[in-house]
Amino acid sequence: MAGTGLPWETEGWEQAFPDSGDNMSIITGQRVHGHATAAHPPGNELASQAKPFAAAHDRSVSYGLESDMDPDFSTVARGELSSALEESRFLFQHAEPVMETLYDQIMNTHSMVLLTSSRGMVLHSLGDTDFVEKAARVALIPGADWSESQKGTNAVGTALAEQEALTVHGSQHFLSANQFLTCSCAPIFDPYGQVIGALDVTGDHQSYHHHTLALVRMSAQMIENHMFGDVFHNAVRIHFHARPEFMGTLVEGIAVFSAEGRFLSANRSAQFQLGLPRSALQAHTFSSLFGASISTMLDASRSNLVRPLQVVLHNGVSVWCKANFKGQATWDSPRSDPAATGATLYRGQGADAGPRPAPAQPNPAPNTSSTSPCRKGHFSALQFLDTGDPQVSMVIQKLCKVSGRDIPVMIQGETGTGKDLLAKAIHSDSTRAGQPFVSVNCASIPDSLIESELFGYEEGAFTGARKKGASGRIMQAHGGTLFLDEIGDMPKHLQARLLRVLQERKVSPLGAGKEVEVDVVVISATHKNLKAMIARGEFREDLYYRLNGLVVKVPPLRERIDFEVVTEKILKSLCDAGQHIDVSPVVMDMFKRYPWPGNIRQLHNLLRTAVVMVGDEGQIRPDHLPDDFLEELNHLPPAAPTLPAHARPALQPVLTGAEVTGEFTFDNTPAVMASAPADPRQRLQDVALAAMTQMLRLHNGNVSAAAKALGVSRNTIYRKKDLLPPDLLR
Repeated sequence: MAGTGLPWETEGWEQAFPDSGDNMSIITGQRVHGHATAAHPPGNELASQAKPFAAAHDRSVSYGLESDMDPDFSTVARGELSSALEESRFLFQHAEPVMETLYDQIMNTHSMVLLTSSRGMVLHSLGDTDFVEKAARVALIPGADWSESQKGTNAVGTALAEQEALTVHGSQHFLSANQFLTCSCAPIFDPYGQVIGALDVTGDHQSYHHHTLALVRMSAQMIENHMFGDVFHNAVRIHFHARPEFMGTLVEGIAVFSAEGRFLSANRSAQFQLGLPRSALQAHTFSSLFGASISTMLDASRSNLVRPLQVVLHNGVSVWCKANFKGQATWDSPRSDPAATGATLYRGQGADAGPRPAPAQPNPAPNTSSTSPCRKGHFSALQFLDTGDPQVSMVIQKLCKVSGRDIPVMIQGETGTGKDLLAKAIHSDSTRAGQPFVSVNCASIPDSLIESELFGYEEGAFTGARKKGASGRIMQAHGGTLFLDEIGDMPKHLQARLLRVLQERKVSPLGAGKEVEVDVVVISATHKNLKAMIARGEFREDLYYRLNGLVVKVPPLRERIDFEVVTEKILKSLCDAGQHIDVSPVVMDMFKRYPWPGNIRQLHNLLRTAVVMVGDEGQIRPDHLPDDFLEELNHLPPAAPTLPAHARPALQPVLTGAEVTGEFTFDNTPAVMASAPADPRQRLQDVALAAMTQMLRLHNGNVSAAAKALGVSRNTIYRKKDLLPPDLLR
């Protein structure tokens, strides 16, 4: 497997932990057991793992298993898998993007990435097509149980049993049927130290690489850190490391304390550096560990906002640390602003992805006669988003006119343009602002889970259903706003159920014998051409007209004239309090020439990296920008990007069928210039497809590399595969 190019490369580990030697001592204090060759692990690794493997084999025998027996290839029923996904929603939400990144690093190595529950059930998998088909023959698929009691010694079951990352190679598997595999697995711990699941890379034993286990361990650590940051919002977080250059990276220690200094939790790197397990740390306070009062630390951090402080831990180790007491406001709005919920800029879906309890009593009907917050004299979240672009201003004017009237809104626009941001602002300016805002991304929820996710279920609705059932997202939004993001990806069979809910204002949970009245206003969003989908029979026309009370289109970033204002607001949201970073004129000119196929999301991600690279220098220069961005900029046609948005020639694909089919092919040039302007309804998709085509050609058909360059997910490109040149995708 080639180098990953990620911050947890071997070299970075050795710098972070210089005492590691050949095997790299990592954040848990354990050793990474390297393989000398792809097919045969060295003797010292076998010796180091002999004890846990011996115990695992003994357990396998005690379960009544025999090495030559046929393994159990069965999987749980669909309802039970749905229940397991429901129970592991918090884990899945944080693990899925890390799994995609991990799979990008092992792609084309005859391998797959697996996420399992704490009991060893496979929840989700990504893998090379050839190996996935091979793995399916031994039930390496969602719904299969890979606990030791079912499969004997194997990486998933044994790692969960031992609560330790390990590799099970070839003949080390207890069952002979599984000995063609080599599996590297790391348990995943929740923010309170309990095993919540496991991350595994499984491949053919002949193609295994000795760095795989290290990569899996660090990916598991990334998942843990993501969960960690999503739980302790209002606590004092102390970030520290012995080397200042590793502050803010994956290997930094994070310890969490109450405002009074009581220890709450610590990630694995923090436990390693403090020299104590979480159980022992429970008896400590901030002052006993860091040698100072927590108020002194907070005062020192406030007065020295940029540079970390150096302290000596209780064990005599000198570390650099920084305190973070509460999250920063996004853009330039303080948290107390009514628009705070409408000014959140691409920090993931954690804030709105979790379940919200349904109200015990129906909320009072909103007073639609109330004065709209968009009117003069009221602070408006929508007007806060008006940064000077005429197209955006027109959208906001339309939305202000219907604010508080419970008119359904459909937001159209390319991926990354800020449709979710606009939806939150609409809710904040409505008379329902004090009620729930519930967001559902129809593209990110597995098909097997979306029905129970939306409509909820009663106790006993399916095997493994929770006691007392679960309220669905629609019921959770009662009295407030339901945001259906990527509505074009909703399965056809659920569109009819949603239409009935919107018509009758009643929802029937799975397994329930009665309907429950709900009061919601619906905002939907899509990057797809729904009318073309209706023509192809993929989207219900009656649902479309139920959702589009008012249709607004968010312009792509390349067509906006408020680029500098947007950039400034994003930078303010990324900087620490008191820190100021601006963009050099040379870089701003580069930004204005670039077409931004990933839109604001791509700009935000690029600026986030640049802010880290700038450090104390205060100004973003070309050398602070990612290499792939500079490479793409150099490959742009010299004339086209310099034209203002309204003067650019439209990109005209060669049509192969009726316009409504949305099926296009491209010739061998990046884009065919049309003599007449294209239909505005077609232009957004044409430009996006042209950008995807250009990036795929630039990266020789590598979808992952093209998606990374565009600042979008691989799924975004795969959803357009029927519209892209077939010879480009591989």
